[in-house]
Amino acid sequence: MNTTSTDHVLVSRPKVTVMMLACGIIGVASIGVVNAATTDADVRSIAIHYDPQSLDTDSGARVLYRQIVNAAVEVCAQDSSSPHWISTAVRQCREQSVARAVLKINSPRLVAVYAASSKKG
Repeated sequence: MNTTSTDHVLVSRPKVTVMMLACGIIGVASIGVVNAATTDADVRSIAIHYDPQSLDTDSGARVLYRQIVNAAVEVCAQDSSSPHWISTAVRQCREQSVARAVLKINSPRLVAVYAASSKKG
């Protein structure tokens, strides 16, 4: 006597909807990551030298943050044909560069300066 055992999974409509949304979000995020992926050779960078002890003070964190922002302006240069208008791509490049540098340094004081500056715009 052959008996075939099959497993059934009941998935309600709300679960299917949630699963579809989750897959969609993951898919969109993956596309963004793939599009943003570049090799290290393609990325311009500037080394900023600082004393880690300078991050023990709020003023030291502010000074380093200004250095990071200035480096991002240099790395993500605006086309000279429109010096008074910053393109969306350049603005995003600068914002992402600053965010990556702050994340890499991983200092609570620097993060606080970054957060305060991001709120101001």
